[in-house]
Amino acid sequence: MAGVALCEPRHLYNIINQRWRFPRLAEPNYLCLLDARTQREFDCSHIVTARRIEPSPTEEYLVPNPEELAYVRYCVVYDYNTNSLSLCDYDEEEKETDGGAEPALANSFLVSLDTKEGTAFLHARNLQQFTRHPVLVLKGGYRRFSACYPFLGTQKILWMPQELDNFQVYPVEVLPGKLYMGNFKQACDQKIQKDLKITALVNVSEQPGTLFAEGGECLHISVPDSLEADLFSFFPTISHFIDAQMDVGAVLVFSSLGISRSSTATLAYLMHSCRFSLKGAWDYLLKCKPSMRPHRGFVEQLSAWESQMYGSTLTDISEPNY
Repeated sequence: MAGVALCEPRHLYNIINQRWRFPRLAEPNYLCLLDARTQREFDCSHIVTARRIEPSPTEEYLVPNPEELAYVRYCVVYDYNTNSLSLCDYDEEEKETDGGAEPALANSFLVSLDTKEGTAFLHARNLQQFTRHPVLVLKGGYRRFSACYPFLGTQKILWMPQELDNFQVYPVEVLPGKLYMGNFKQACDQKIQKDLKITALVNVSEQPGTLFAEGGECLHISVPDSLEADLFSFFPTISHFIDAQMDVGAVLVFSSLGISRSSTATLAYLMHSCRFSLKGAWDYLLKCKPSMRPHRGFVEQLSAWESQMYGSTLTDISEPNY
């Protein structure tokens, strides 16, 4: 069997907000998101594209279809507040967040304890026999996810293919609530800025522009996406700017498509301020955005950045991964 694993809210957020040519949610076998709460809770609000688990009278699954699960890349199950893969354990984190999350939730989401602790785990354990990949249980359940990402809650049940093709994906979250990476279109979207509490932008595209409706800081590094382009000279400026702005709010690093230059700048920052090697930063960012891909010239500049910081080259960029 594939097994069961916990899924952090940030991980599910990034799964939902992947895009290649179209949003990945438009791919039929990409994500099966399952709500294990009561019908009342589900009808009030649920995570976008989620379906409610429905067993038949004979305890066989009607939703999801077990035959479909065999081809799904991500199967994620959530209830109201499960925090662990034990039916009786409660994380200390849940106790710590009790006082802070409730007021925000009460304004926009149904706050209920109808769903028992561990319901998601029980369903995940039963579903694992049908999947090729581990079934993921959302840590903290709907309660925690909706507190972090209230804008991804909905009452919409049926999604047409064209709606999924046009689904507005958000920038991926690199550091929780502090650092995001995306494209030019996302950087210009005032709703995204508001929802993610973006207060500063790092623009590493050639396109200039006043991207904030009012206020906010923007660092513009005009660099073409070419093998001869120099981003190395700006790595210290980018890193110090992000560090300074994260003390105030969240920062969005972006380029035209959000694939090469933005990922290069983000990798440089992770190496500088989080003390990652190039390999460590690469592996970390790849989990946030699998489509990230600095071109070869930028990879060589990141290797030089690693050597400058650590006094030697730690990552072999001749490997196929780079």
